[in-house]
Amino acid sequence: MIRSMTAFASREAEVSGYTLIWELRSVNHRYLDVSARLPEIFRSVEAPIRETVAQYLKRGKVDCNLFYKKENQTEEKIEINEGRLSELLRATATIEKSISQSQAISALDILRWPGIQAEIREDLEPIHQAALTLLSQTLEQLVHAREREGSNIAEMVESRCQQIAQQMVLAKNRLPEVQQQLRDKLQKKIDTLLEEPEQSRLEQEVVYFLQKMDVEEELDRLDSHIKEVRRILTQQEPVGRRLDFLMQELNREANTLGSKSADIQTTNVSVELKVLIEQMREQIQNIE
Repeated sequence: MIRSMTAFASREAEVSGYTLIWELRSVNHRYLDVSARLPEIFRSVEAPIRETVAQYLKRGKVDCNLFYKKENQTEEKIEINEGRLSELLRATATIEKSISQSQAISALDILRWPGIQAEIREDLEPIHQAALTLLSQTLEQLVHAREREGSNIAEMVESRCQQIAQQMVLAKNRLPEVQQQLRDKLQKKIDTLLEEPEQSRLEQEVVYFLQKMDVEEELDRLDSHIKEVRRILTQQEPVGRRLDFLMQELNREANTLGSKSADIQTTNVSVELKVLIEQMREQIQNIE
């Protein structure tokens, strides 16, 4: 299925006293470029986050923003490091004895002393796993958004393919008349230059000139490329680069058609083809 590279997705979940919010934005890019903006406590899972994104997306610049809020922060307990407190009190008593006087010291002063409050080590593994699970869910939402936009692009490309096919029919139908006009024009010029032209030589020159101006080969290649574009549109894997290459080939044939044209209608067909191809190319730049 055709996927666009432009999309946005957001999901929120509450896990283990945390509110987690993922916001994902993606735009077109030649390769997969993942930019993760994470709170400090989630830095250790940055690599798994990039790996998770790569499982869902193959191309595009993706901004992954994670926001979190911890609930009930005011209810956290204060743990005292008993060993550190005992050492501090002994040191204080020794100093007071040495200077022969005691200094008033409050409980708050002691509490502020480095190491008195025991460091509470929270197990972040569950919240890290919850963030990765929520990321996968958000990526699924992002993929669906890219597929919806990709479906619209595929319809537009198919519409332009139909219009290109119509222009090619016009050029092919016009081709016999154009060839006859070229033959008559060349015959007239030769007649004015030679009183008795050598017929065999004349035929050789006519054939050479018609071959030089013949556009059947270009029309056949255009037809082949359009069929390939339509086939690729039905593929399940990412096809943006292949379609972009085909746009270059289509444009090359349209240019050659215009340069070899000896008829205003064929020239107009060439111009119209280039307009339609450019319209497709602009949209295909955004396909994964």
